Amino acid sequence: MKGSRPGRIWGLVAGQAASRGGRVSAADACAAAVAAVEVTGAWLNAAGGSEAGHLMWVTDQVSEHLAELQLTLGEGPCPDAAASGGPVLASDLSEIEAASRWPAFTPAARQAGAAAIFALPLRIGAIRAGVMGLYRERPGPLTAFQLGDALIFADTATLLLLDSQDPAAGSAAGPGPGGQPADLALHRAEIDQATGMLTEQLGTGIANAFVRLRAYAYANDLRLTDVARDIVARRLRLQPDLDPSRDGEA
Repeated sequence: MKGSRPGRIWGLVAGQAASRGGRVSAADACAAAVAAVEVTGAWLNAAGGSEAGHLMWVTDQVSEHLAELQLTLGEGPCPDAAASGGPVLASDLSEIEAASRWPAFTPAARQAGAAAIFALPLRIGAIRAGVMGLYRERPGPLTAFQLGDALIFADTATLLLLDSQDPAAGSAAGPGPGGQPADLALHRAEIDQATGMLTEQLGTGIANAFVRLRAYAYANDLRLTDVARDIVARRLRLQPDLDPSRDGEA
């Protein structure tokens, strides 16, 4: 592999891990991709198949916000990449095509500071592990060389993510599942717990409960994690009759 493009990419990922003094993980592939592909930030969503999944790693606050927006709204380049199994490249979010394809996400993403987003599925054959998202604060497409590198970073992240889920592999980058940082692991736990509580409150299944959770966050311009935290703390209770006017404090 020495001298090959995959070998060069692996060297960058290993160098990122060495700089923080840790074992190589998917988080390092995410971080190393930012400089190599010349983007502003990146994130990783872990999921099976076309599921919404959960946020595993981010390189900055804007990346975290973009990832959570797509989870809340259920639309954007990353959900499309997860569903199709192929890359989704939005090089200019100010174009009409982006606004018509993702009418809720596009203006919110631009307001957050993103001008371009590139979503790369984490997959090997039939195995789907999630999506790597990259964003730029200025519009513009990836060059053919940058896209080639980005795809190899995504492949590397896929292998490392799957390896981190092997109990024999030990811990990766953090104390959460698969080496997930503690704060993101807590957010994930709160969303999962809130969704479970809503199944009881609403008398519905997990999928419908999560849809209601997202809908409430979107309708009230709130972060999904904040709504989940209020539900878990019993400060907020959603009503089973789908009447938004009845949703409110417990």
